[in-house]
Amino acid sequence: MIIDAAALANIYVGLTTAFNAAFQETEVWYPQVAMTVPANTKILDYKFMLEFPMVREWVGDRVVKSLEGKSYQITTKDWEATIEVDRNDIRDDQIGLYAPIVAALGEEARNHPDKLIADLMKTGWSDLCFDGQPFFSASHPVGSGIAANDGGGSGTPWLLLDVRRSIKPFIYQLRQPVQLSRMDRADDEHVFMRRKYRYGVDARYTCAYGLWQLAYGSKQDLDLANYAAARAAMMTLKNADGRPLGVRPNLLVVPPALEATAREILHSQFVIADAAAGGMKSNVWQNSANLLVAPELA
Repeated sequence: MIIDAAALANIYVGLTTAFNAAFQETEVWYPQVAMTVPANTKILDYKFMLEFPMVREWVGDRVVKSLEGKSYQITTKDWEATIEVDRNDIRDDQIGLYAPIVAALGEEARNHPDKLIADLMKTGWSDLCFDGQPFFSASHPVGSGIAANDGGGSGTPWLLLDVRRSIKPFIYQLRQPVQLSRMDRADDEHVFMRRKYRYGVDARYTCAYGLWQLAYGSKQDLDLANYAAARAAMMTLKNADGRPLGVRPNLLVVPPALEATAREILHSQFVIADAAAGGMKSNVWQNSANLLVAPELA
């Protein structure tokens, strides 16, 4: 193949097509649990989350809850991935070998927020959220008291979430979407010195904790009793004025190791009532939540 500007432009179009097709076809789960927040600056302040949004009867003057002096800032991060194409591969018409690599790059770029959210889930017992406590904690300050969204235990973690609202348990802060760019000019140093053309993706975004009230994390055994306890703990949460928050969990998130157990809890019509006698009873938790099995939690 003769390498000129037109040929390089065609190669870029072909690689971009492969990248975009793979990017669009890759299934992701982070939109279920994270609210996408478009950002027009590097740092956004989410101090509005310090007060759980609720409506009250208007009697007398409005009750204004000032957030002055409070802050919960999230900083956008930069991400990139780059590959090199040897000029001889283009001359020898071997550019087709790079299409699967670029497609895999598209899959990785699309899936990357899933991995970031999964990391937040796994470190939620140590990483702090907006109130200065770990995201999953037994000591979240609420008014003059405390509240818990941590089920305790030391086993395989699982999560119960309320994802019905506009505000989600996690945040996906997007400053710049993923885009594929190139460095293939003949006078680029790496082309002249090493006969390498470079193609790379870059983006600006980050993931962070949202409202802890909409998430419950447990390392107890995933069974009917602990699942019921998690639901009850979330649904009885109150605000600083003692009013129920109206949390209704509707998504159970588990790693692959807990998939079978989770399906039994959410999908089985009957469960064992007496292990010794082998008796069965109706499963009251059937269809009580949707199930998300996240491979990234393994």
